Amino acid sequence: MSRISKAFENGKAFIAFITGGDPNIEKTKEFVLEIVRAGADLIEIGIPFSDPIAEGTVIQAANVRALAANTTLERVFDLTADLRSELNEIGSTVPLVFLTYLNPVFYYGYEDFFKRAADTGLDGIIIPDLPFEEQGPVREAADKHGIDLITLIAPTSEARIRDIAKNARGFIYLVSSMGVTGIRGEITTDLSAITASIRSVTSVPVAIGFGIHTPAQAAQMSRIADGVIVGSAIVRIIAEHGANAGGPLRKYIKEMKESMQ
Repeated sequence: MSRISKAFENGKAFIAFITGGDPNIEKTKEFVLEIVRAGADLIEIGIPFSDPIAEGTVIQAANVRALAANTTLERVFDLTADLRSELNEIGSTVPLVFLTYLNPVFYYGYEDFFKRAADTGLDGIIIPDLPFEEQGPVREAADKHGIDLITLIAPTSEARIRDIAKNARGFIYLVSSMGVTGIRGEITTDLSAITASIRSVTSVPVAIGFGIHTPAQAAQMSRIADGVIVGSAIVRIIAEHGANAGGPLRKYIKEMKESMQ
């Protein structure tokens, strides 16, 4: 069984997103380990990019900070290898997943990128600007090296949900709302209906992301899906506390995870 599958074995999975290199690579490593100790079941590491079109202002700013700190793709690969080694030492099987845009993967070369990713201990990848219909070459390289290409399903995907879900790997990222990432006061999409449609064709776990930031929202979404994804709220804590974000992150993750029990 893959590490991603194991993350959904023991109840609802809390999935935490963090921008690699914000405020620097060393602190990212520290923060990820704090997040894992606080109860996160899966970690998404964002590869900083100059044009993150799916991101709201909070994560856009984190990308700018990370790039200003000289965070490169190679340094994020090295970070992932270090994290996998540290996690192995403490007996943790928490999966590590990249969130990146297609451009860095394309220019690195699909074969070379996924071989390097596998060597670091990466488990999966999310590419928001890669349409389902154009996944072929990327999926082939990812599959060859044992990396799950994780598919997003948006509220506008209704006519294609079954086709997308049937080909899913790892978990399905169900986007809660239209627009970009960011904290939302209310989520009104009929996520129960979309989740039911997904589950009619696959047993791959479904995790809901975009906008979730309170324990009450996490509890609500965990009743619908198999996991909850939180990004902007975590990145905002890092923006507010900088190098001293470890304690506030641990407290926040613990509260969110406990709300999902």
